[in-house]
Amino acid sequence: MSDISFIGLGEMGSALAGRLLETGHSVRVWNRSPGAVDALVASGATRAASIADALGVGTVISMLANDEAAEAVFSAESLAGAPAGTLHINCATLSVDATDRLAELHALTGVEYVAAPVLGRSNVAAAGKLNVIAAGTKSATARAQPWLDAIGKRTWVVGERPSTASLVKIGANYTLIHALQALAESLTLVEHGGVDGLTFVEILTDAAFTGSVYTGYGSLIARKAYSPPGFTVGLGLKDLSLAERAAADSGVVLSTAPVLRDMFERALADPGLAPLDWSAIAEITRGLSTSD
Repeated sequence: MSDISFIGLGEMGSALAGRLLETGHSVRVWNRSPGAVDALVASGATRAASIADALGVGTVISMLANDEAAEAVFSAESLAGAPAGTLHINCATLSVDATDRLAELHALTGVEYVAAPVLGRSNVAAAGKLNVIAAGTKSATARAQPWLDAIGKRTWVVGERPSTASLVKIGANYTLIHALQALAESLTLVEHGGVDGLTFVEILTDAAFTGSVYTGYGSLIARKAYSPPGFTVGLGLKDLSLAERAAADSGVVLSTAPVLRDMFERALADPGLAPLDWSAIAEITRGLSTSD
């Protein structure tokens, strides 16, 4: 058993913290809203009274929603109070520039920093089967590896600059967003021809597209099973925005990004779709299609 703190208890963060508890670790938890903390304390976690209390453990994993939340929590003031040699493993998907700022701030305050965004939904996290993309100094990533082994089935260390991991995760999510839209369009096409959507997904995933993205999200779209959300439409737009920003900074043209943004913005403008899983953007494509 080892001691660790977990900061940020949304759906994914709660699943990760629960996984650490299940694998025998002593987990101190903190969140900006108390409900998720209460649930984990009931499962055996210890409540952190403050950010300082959480950092006091010396090893911290975080899963905060976006750049603003991460930079607000891990400020110069909070990091200055961390014990010498503290390690922070950030599992959230953040922008390249925010990751660079956080890495610099951690270095200035003597806290080791590893960016380790994850691939997989919360049920995968709960089972410890995530794929992890990590970057940081060799000493930091070596320290982080046992924790990453507890939450994931495989870790790819992609460099010593933490923002490299953020860039790789952004690229992976941009590919996933395209897969959602491709599924939306192909399912709408065959449904208009009278083909059952689930039958089409079974045909598709038995042959050409066997990965979990197509089997999992294909089924959600065919069944219109978007609730409860594993990852919301708003978070999907956030990740698309990260890809757009990374491309702009690199001089890369993402030709389909405007179309994808339109899908997400239309879904967010629909009060019936906005709170659902990000795969619900498929309903925009269905709605654009003319009836027979």
